[in-house]
Amino acid sequence: MTPPEKAILIGISTPKVPPSQAQEHLQELQRLAETAGADVAEIFLQRVHAFNPATLVGEGKVEEVRLATECHEADMVIFDEDLSGSQVRNLEQRLPGIKVLDRTGLILDIFAKHAKTAESRLMVETAQMQYLMPRLTRAWVHLSRQVGTGGGTPGIGMRGPGETQLETDRRLVRKRIQELKAKLKKIERDRTLQAKHRENIFHVGIVGYTNAGKSSLTNCLTNAGVYVENKLFATLDSTTRKMHLAEGQNIILSDTVGFIRKLPHHLVETFKSTLGVAAHADCILEVIDATATDYREHIKITSQILDELLSTSILRLRVFNKIDAASAERKEELSAGYPEAVLVSALESIGIEEIKSRLLGELALWKSHREQKIVEEQEAAVNWELS
Repeated sequence: MTPPEKAILIGISTPKVPPSQAQEHLQELQRLAETAGADVAEIFLQRVHAFNPATLVGEGKVEEVRLATECHEADMVIFDEDLSGSQVRNLEQRLPGIKVLDRTGLILDIFAKHAKTAESRLMVETAQMQYLMPRLTRAWVHLSRQVGTGGGTPGIGMRGPGETQLETDRRLVRKRIQELKAKLKKIERDRTLQAKHRENIFHVGIVGYTNAGKSSLTNCLTNAGVYVENKLFATLDSTTRKMHLAEGQNIILSDTVGFIRKLPHHLVETFKSTLGVAAHADCILEVIDATATDYREHIKITSQILDELLSTSILRLRVFNKIDAASAERKEELSAGYPEAVLVSALESIGIEEIKSRLLGELALWKSHREQKIVEEQEAAVNWELS
């Protein structure tokens, strides 16, 4: 068996990101690295007033990291911030033989590893192409400046074929992105049609921060047997299952890909086709990990993404999961701070009946509104015929 690659992680604290918050981000980066299959050898947290445009961190820290890679025989260095193409090249020059990754590149690697269906593979390739595109551009700008003649024109060896090849690469990437986006648009249209066919049944979407226990909750509510693993982004594809609430009261429940902090906008856009399942839902179960030290930030990030993707008219029901593992102080804190939320444990089946009771109440309201709408449409049709 091939041994896991060894990684050095680097987080950055700025005047806007205090050390305690940067440390939490680093802990998440470590989980991401471990999910990708890496063995984390050492973690650095650097405090800076401003990012170094050449290497993100200062030369002294880069040298310290280089020595650490030699000490641990590390294979890669992963930054908790996005790097430009020129920054990656500069760092690779200073860290010879070491792979340099940023947070988005690491997330995309995990996505590629967990993409099982044709749809999720489409989404991952689109995101990878969009990630690559500006790095191709920056690579060219950096190179032309480095070897240029001072007048802004390319230097010897950089004219003609070199530029033509880069433009060809960029054109091919742009073309591929357009093809992939067209396919994803078709998936979105198909989802809209499927949603119309399901208009006569109440639809609940489960969303939340990655590893909050959405798939476990789906299993608990529906006995669906959805894949569950204690890793970030274990679920990329949406799953839809029937859920029995009471005698003759059935609804459908859809699980979705998890959210995460610092998720680039283009990644959110790319995964809209999967998240579109939630966009067509009548109710959203917003799942939060009750044991997370930074659960408030999880709530903030989830709310921001939902506000971007969903209509404000869609009902949201907040659910704090893993309550069985939460301390007594945390339970009191959640009960006092979020009295409208439901405290549950998918693992121990705690609070499941309360969720069902809440959903039964929303189902009754939904049916009442639908019946009222049908009556109004029938009255409008009669009035039109009489006019």
